Amino acid sequence: MEEKNSEAKRLKEQLFYSPAHADDFLIDADKAQADEFCEGYKSFLDAAKTEREAADEIIRMAEENGFTRFAKHTLYAPGDKVYFPIRGKAVILTVFGRRDLADGVRIAAAHIDSPRLDLKPNPVYENTDIAYFKTHYYGGIRKYQWPTIPLALHGVIVRADGSKLAVNIGEDDGDPRLVISDLLPHLGAEQSKRTLSDGIKGEELNVIIGSRKFPDCDTDAVKLAVLKLLYEKYDITERDFQSAELEIVPAYKACDIGLDRSLVGAYGQDDRVCAYTAVMAALDAETPEYTCLSVLADKEEIGSEGNTGLNSQFLAQFIADLCAAEDADADDVLRAGECLSADVNAAFDPTFPDVFEKNNSSYLNRGVVITKYTGARGKSGTNDASAEFMGKIRGILDSDSILWQTGELGKVDAGGGGTVAKFIASLGVNTVDLGVPVLAMHAPFEVTSKYDVFMAYKAFCAFFKAD
Repeated sequence: MEEKNSEAKRLKEQLFYSPAHADDFLIDADKAQADEFCEGYKSFLDAAKTEREAADEIIRMAEENGFTRFAKHTLYAPGDKVYFPIRGKAVILTVFGRRDLADGVRIAAAHIDSPRLDLKPNPVYENTDIAYFKTHYYGGIRKYQWPTIPLALHGVIVRADGSKLAVNIGEDDGDPRLVISDLLPHLGAEQSKRTLSDGIKGEELNVIIGSRKFPDCDTDAVKLAVLKLLYEKYDITERDFQSAELEIVPAYKACDIGLDRSLVGAYGQDDRVCAYTAVMAALDAETPEYTCLSVLADKEEIGSEGNTGLNSQFLAQFIADLCAAEDADADDVLRAGECLSADVNAAFDPTFPDVFEKNNSSYLNRGVVITKYTGARGKSGTNDASAEFMGKIRGILDSDSILWQTGELGKVDAGGGGTVAKFIASLGVNTVDLGVPVLAMHAPFEVTSKYDVFMAYKAFCAFFKAD
């Protein structure tokens, strides 16, 4: 009997697949390095709460690490590092490799926008002696999660003369915070009959900005007092809101979660966790075999639309610009290219197991997650990576001892979602999703594992340096 059980155990170890927990996989030095790496990651999250701030911070980091602004028609040498900004909301980092561009490029593509509340073009109003901002939510939020949390105002105002003003209220220790109110439970009986998705409606996401009156004013006295404060601080009038991009985001700082400090809690980790790790991999790349690009895009949360999203031509145009200096064919470069669509997946949540299929979910602390396909129902709206490319990425990760797992976004008919992968694949590039599992994705406060964040960084580094 013992011999039979021993044989069964041996065969199970040989034939079964069981993803390892990082604590059973990493040595102590790797664990310490993961914790240290995430200190920089938390600082990035605090500095980059909007797509504009993220683009600015990435450029700052790039310049500190020897990157220069890309110049068209310039022939760059292996090891040269450049950045290319796209309208202040997206960035491409490039490290030139030893091979010709005609042999293809390696792309890690993440997005730097996150779900939030945008101010409407005419946002300021007063009701019953309270002044408010009217908002229009951006991306897939659960509206009931946004009231009664501290909020901050970020963004830019562009005046009629073209001058630009950056706005950031609610982040510094001495700043006021903003808030959306909710009903008290004593009076919430009717509201409680609503479905969860309508517990708070879009037009109820009104942000309180003031309650003190301007003296000797008969109507809209609180609104006038607030606008006077904004005029004194920023030299703006109500009409300036019409040429502004102002966003309401949580005022939380990134922090450690858990008594063991094993997790990171913060707003905007979808997808700035993959953006940061892809950026760091580009900063650390030294004369790779292939030219490597970290693409940090905007507008993924609303379908990658517009001229700063990857459903536009900006990536293909940039590849064409690279090719012009080498007299290479851009289509050939794209067809030979490979891409890790750097986006997150939903981590299995034991509190809500019914929407997950355990054998095909990603888990915290089991490493970076490869998502062969996303989409909804019958894989609608997805890139479905080929077995050949999956095998190649698997080999790269295994050869560098990187902990990885596979996962789907919940049960087949439970919902679904998409990434930038299908837009890059449509250019002819071999593409697969690879990123970090996230708890409470799209919430104002998301949770990731420090081990998984570090494994994502190592995965992008391995991809960039692979032959």
